Amino acid sequence: MPRWKVGQYLRWSSTVTQALVISVITFCIILPLCCHRLLYSYFFIRSMYLNSMSEEALRQSLNQGQDALHFWQSASTAAMAASSRFNDVAQHPELLVTVVTARRNQGQDFHYLLQVMLQLSIIVGGCGERRCAEVLVCDVESGPQENQDARLLEAHFRVIRRSPQEQQRDQEQISTFEREKRDYVFCLRKGWELVKPKNMVVLEDDAVPKPDFFAVVKDLLSRRFALQTLYIKLYHPERLQRYWNPEPYRILEWVGLGLVAATALLLAFSYWNPCSFSFTPSANHLIFLTLYFMAVTELMGRHYLLEVRRLSPQLYAVSPATECCTPAMLFPGNASLRVAEYLDGTFCVKGNAKDMVLYRMARTIPGERAHSVEPNLITHIGAYSSVRPNPARPKLL
Repeated sequence: MPRWKVGQYLRWSSTVTQALVISVITFCIILPLCCHRLLYSYFFIRSMYLNSMSEEALRQSLNQGQDALHFWQSASTAAMAASSRFNDVAQHPELLVTVVTARRNQGQDFHYLLQVMLQLSIIVGGCGERRCAEVLVCDVESGPQENQDARLLEAHFRVIRRSPQEQQRDQEQISTFEREKRDYVFCLRKGWELVKPKNMVVLEDDAVPKPDFFAVVKDLLSRRFALQTLYIKLYHPERLQRYWNPEPYRILEWVGLGLVAATALLLAFSYWNPCSFSFTPSANHLIFLTLYFMAVTELMGRHYLLEVRRLSPQLYAVSPATECCTPAMLFPGNASLRVAEYLDGTFCVKGNAKDMVLYRMARTIPGERAHSVEPNLITHIGAYSSVRPNPARPKLL
């Protein structure tokens, strides 16, 4: 290529030069500097920050667990008066929250259940004169040692357990995943039999609701799709929320976001262009800027963009259900009974846990649908699992 043509391309007035400079500054300087400590960003320096951040998260959770323990142990009149009203569970409520719990062999000092119930006791009264939901604790511990946290909460909440006869019938040796499924089914059915709610939320005992939990659930139930869904997932692991993902709807969201941002920038250049960029509303420039914004949002982390939706319950996104995990599930209408029936018909093993079973059934059974809501409505604090092997010191990733 003649030297004068190379020089022409390298001039600042050249769009190619501007695109190259913008890309280098963005992806080699700005994003690495801004995102190297963001846990769910591609620029997160795992070797430098993961251990310290994991230890800090464990320390913070331990402190919160101890605070929750002291709160529920408190014999002060104010604390008792504020919590004892949850013992009386009304019939046919608009929403029932059932918290499934079992004793943990590791991480007992974190008191996950007590943290969840403390948060619920704070936010459940935020709906005006009538509380947002009725609350049950479903203790599925069947081992020789009792679930001490659930026992402590009996003074404040209605706690349901299997009868001695039911425990006797359920002593056969089965896989951990089948045991977990049967416990879940028991809590679904028992909650329905006792209260007969119009809608039900099932939380696992390490799922702490966000402050706007009930406002968003109420909005979800008011939408038309809720009448025709088997379940709505209220949580999906943050590390799996990226655009580069098997979920096809996220690709459409990703491209759409890039197009909107690129179009807005090109239109803005018509009115204000202090750096004398030569980008115009042409097809080539639109494609470049679309890919540029797509790369920026993916590398920075979709999780952080989703947080903007917390400005209003109406901004929360509803999409087809994702596959993994069931810490927080909303069952509209009598869907909880159908879910219990479906789960009863399947034996769960490793690789076919209850979340996989539900996901597959929602996709294969005629007339059934399932959805997920984003961003998450709960914070998953369970570094130590009650049903799976645990590392000596759990990590955030």
